[in-house]
Amino acid sequence: MTVMKSTIPDDARQVTGDALQSTLVDLVGLSLIGKQAHWNLVGPRFRSIHLQLDEVVTAAREFSDTVAERAAALGLPPDGRPETIASAFTLPSPKDGWVRDTEVVEVMVESLAAAIGRLRERIEATEKADPVSQDLLIGITAELEKQRWMFDAENWPKDS
Repeated sequence: MTVMKSTIPDDARQVTGDALQSTLVDLVGLSLIGKQAHWNLVGPRFRSIHLQLDEVVTAAREFSDTVAERAAALGLPPDGRPETIASAFTLPSPKDGWVRDTEVVEVMVESLAAAIGRLRERIEATEKADPVSQDLLIGITAELEKQRWMFDAENWPKDS
């Protein structure tokens, strides 16, 4: 049942809806990864990484709300239920228990890179379907790329 009448054709709405829903899953999951790492972080760089994780969590939560509202505006009910997120989420996550600062940085770089790669695919998919949603995805990608860069700089130079 469509409660809201969309301003875009049904086929474009489907493409856009798929892109927005999978982005919502990634963003909610990313906020959970960030909090899990935040709570279990240990190591000499605890404070700076702890605060940086909060930045990612805040951004992911704000973006997830914006993405969900965009879907709703198009007449597509966003699905952020725990079982939906759990069944669809595939980004790398921190291990169970205490996690060293270097490992947290690595998992955040990997998770953010994976999310960015998927966002870039969605940007391409929504180019003709809905440029407004595409623009939203572009903005999210820019912020996540900044966050990935900031985490990646934490472990430089790379030990080899």
